[in-house]
Amino acid sequence: MNSVVDSPDFLAGVGAQQTTLALGAFLMIATAAVDIGKAVLFFPVLERHGKRTAVAYLATMVFEMAMMTAGVLALLMIIPLADQAEAGEQSLASAQALGSLAVDANETAYQIGQLSLAFGCLFLCALLIRSGLIPRWLAVWGLIGYALHMAGAAAEIFGAPLSLVLLIPGGIFEVTLAVWLLVKGFTPAAYDGVPVTGAPVARPAPPAAR
Repeated sequence: MNSVVDSPDFLAGVGAQQTTLALGAFLMIATAAVDIGKAVLFFPVLERHGKRTAVAYLATMVFEMAMMTAGVLALLMIIPLADQAEAGEQSLASAQALGSLAVDANETAYQIGQLSLAFGCLFLCALLIRSGLIPRWLAVWGLIGYALHMAGAAAEIFGAPLSLVLLIPGGIFEVTLAVWLLVKGFTPAAYDGVPVTGAPVARPAPPAAR
């Protein structure tokens, strides 16, 4: 992305690609909206096992949506900048600088949003481990995956391009979790509020013989 932004004709092709740019911006917003939708659907289930965790998870998804929206608005500013530069109302150099700033703002907002998403999902996976709503191995996989995703987003903010690699485990977890819930669903006993553990159930001692 940086190599494209730094090119001297960065804004030249924006006018012909306005529809594609607007569509991409819409898809970015839609992705964040889906994350909020998941948190809303999860909320009644999670609230049974930890209300604060459920609220924290929902709040981080709302914050992610806010950051994604701010980033998309910054990205869409490229369109009027390109129009002004083409019409001669603004110098190409200043339009190029503002366009580069808009792209950088979108990238930063996106990574902060992903950082918030991963942070909230750590709480989600910790609750899934504690409650037994899904198999422990799957919840632990999610916990590790989101920790790596959070590290990748933080690395991107500081200039290290690691996000695309470190988000893979978390992405595979999300797909696996979706398939698991569609096929198996939540563990019935845990869903009904009964904690699922590997500890043996204590049985009352038989009455002493008289």
